Amino acid sequence: MSRQETPGSAPLRIAVDIGGTFTDLATFDEKTGKLSFGKALSTHGELVNGIQHTLDSAGVDLANGYLFLHGSTIAINTLLERNGANTALLITEGFRDIYEIGRVNRPDAYNLFFGKHVPLVKRSQRYEVRERLRADGSLHRELDEDHVRETAKALKGQGIEAVAVLLLHSYRNPAHEQRVKAILQEELPGAFVTASHELSQEYREFERASTAVANAYVGPRVSAYLGELETHLHERGFGGAFYAVQSTGGLFPVAHARRDCVRMLESGPAAGVIGAQAICAQLGLGDAIAFDMGGTTAKAGVISDGKPLTTGSALIGGYERALPIQIPMMDIFEVGTGGGSIARIELGQSLRVGPRSAGSSPGPVCYGRGGKEPTVTDANLLLGRLDPDHFLGGDMPLDHAATMTAMHERIAGPLGLEPVTAADGILRIAVTAMSHAVKAVTTERGLDAGRFTMVVYGGAGPLHASAIARELGIRKVLIPFAPGYFSAYGMLFSDLRYDYVRSVFRRLEDLSFDEIEAMYASMEEEGRAAIGASELTPEGIVIERAADMRYVGQEHAVTVDLPRAFFEQEDREAIKRHFDEIHAVRYGTSAPDEPSDIVSLRVTLLGTMRKPPRHAVPVGDATPAADAIRATKPVYFRGSGFVDTPVYIRDKLCSGNRITGPALIEEHASTTVLQPLDTLEVDTCGNLQLTIGSDRS
Repeated sequence: MSRQETPGSAPLRIAVDIGGTFTDLATFDEKTGKLSFGKALSTHGELVNGIQHTLDSAGVDLANGYLFLHGSTIAINTLLERNGANTALLITEGFRDIYEIGRVNRPDAYNLFFGKHVPLVKRSQRYEVRERLRADGSLHRELDEDHVRETAKALKGQGIEAVAVLLLHSYRNPAHEQRVKAILQEELPGAFVTASHELSQEYREFERASTAVANAYVGPRVSAYLGELETHLHERGFGGAFYAVQSTGGLFPVAHARRDCVRMLESGPAAGVIGAQAICAQLGLGDAIAFDMGGTTAKAGVISDGKPLTTGSALIGGYERALPIQIPMMDIFEVGTGGGSIARIELGQSLRVGPRSAGSSPGPVCYGRGGKEPTVTDANLLLGRLDPDHFLGGDMPLDHAATMTAMHERIAGPLGLEPVTAADGILRIAVTAMSHAVKAVTTERGLDAGRFTMVVYGGAGPLHASAIARELGIRKVLIPFAPGYFSAYGMLFSDLRYDYVRSVFRRLEDLSFDEIEAMYASMEEEGRAAIGASELTPEGIVIERAADMRYVGQEHAVTVDLPRAFFEQEDREAIKRHFDEIHAVRYGTSAPDEPSDIVSLRVTLLGTMRKPPRHAVPVGDATPAADAIRATKPVYFRGSGFVDTPVYIRDKLCSGNRITGPALIEEHASTTVLQPLDTLEVDTCGNLQLTIGSDRS
């Protein structure tokens, strides 16, 4: 709730998520408990207009809102497309090239086409700073402020829009970085300046440099966009609080988002995982895969023992060429396959799908907006899985004839295939690519995907849920309430969140519990102060402690959640035993007899917000009511060809209804495909619980 304990005349909590193809809206009325949704095509280059179009389509008046929540792809797209600000890097003298040298990773030793990462800042725009701190943060060499001013003046004539600052050991003592930033702001008042300690207080200078540079690189664009949106909201009568969604799924004030822009990299996907976590909590489901397929990409994350798996760093842009970002975020893997992914023929008459997307403009051929290249959405239309007259509830008619022509000319004809066979091939390739996202967060993490329930959402997700599950040997799939708006819906379940980390480097056997407790207490106090300064008053505060641990001699660490009782009882054996268990889960092995290190301490503070009520549907019989079937139409299934298939209206399904495939279940922003041998049951929350048949198709 806001500091206005009763929302009064402004009862709406409004959530908007911008995707590559559509902008989604979800609202929660605090007075009535009502949820409502909206969707419109994203307007790239004019994102604020797309948001307003979405609000208008749902009839939402911003004057009725007390809280506006927002997630956007603008930060990640700026980074991936390499069209950010002209950026400079100031770094401790002698370390100018660490950002380019990196970790010298060579993931594929025999790949002749391997290429290492390309820095966002060229070498001529990396400048050395005369200063040095020791590893414990004590002074070795004073900061040469005059030299910093000379460097700043030199930057003025180069059209520099943003500056990143990385000084060695600033994670221990930020004083020099703070002073360098102050000087830069004096000398370059129009530049976006970011210092590494503001984002990461962990060791590893390359990762901290990469994170600071990424924040500076995307900063001017993201900050300007958020400022423009904030102005627009107030001009339209919004008088409430504006919060952005972090890559952890937590909320933070827009003022913080405009400074720490890189924390928004995975805001939309993270919100989807938070929504999946909420569904799992309602059903008492501990382990699940959260799978989101939209118009441009497909993403997967994992919920284990009721909590989303997170990471302290991630590689953005693919493992080979990626640059690391060292901030807490959801452990999400993404592939460039979505409904708008373009199918094309490449060298050797090979059929490829994605990662290039038709986006919202021109969009798939069937949108009738000038698209000429067939996409995954076009393939679904030709196979009968989308209805040209009922897409988005009939608000957006699809052009079947144009799609058939494009499929024949671009794909089927050159390959000597029928258009329907070509469309089926496109889906098979897309499903294989999307299954890699699930494998990346399960199999490659030492988890058995087959034992998880897969929660599938996004506008295109339910179309492919059954096929992806069959590919992976998953037997249980859940299609939640409002899957086409799910990332926006998930934001309504997000809490205020602040994450803190401190590198310590202590042998567990030599651990001083008083020292560790003091460090935890300091971070917790900082978090309480941040929540206390918020415009929102949470219902409560939850504090979670963790530590990064490793066996002595290892380079990399594993993050281990640690109950407070371990520290209150000063129980080293319990800490070690818990670490061994987590290491065994993640890597399939552990070493209980080997000593261990604590590398970093982590604290997460959650300011818990009031959650939307549990969605419920009326109870019905096992057989759906007759008026739940809208039509029967031919739908293509591999091995069976076109089969007369009933089309159900999801809003008319009741709890307890059971359906045996083949079937389609239509709703406003999505369609669920139930393949032959699949079965479906509607639960008390209105979720579609699928049991997947035994064959692979």
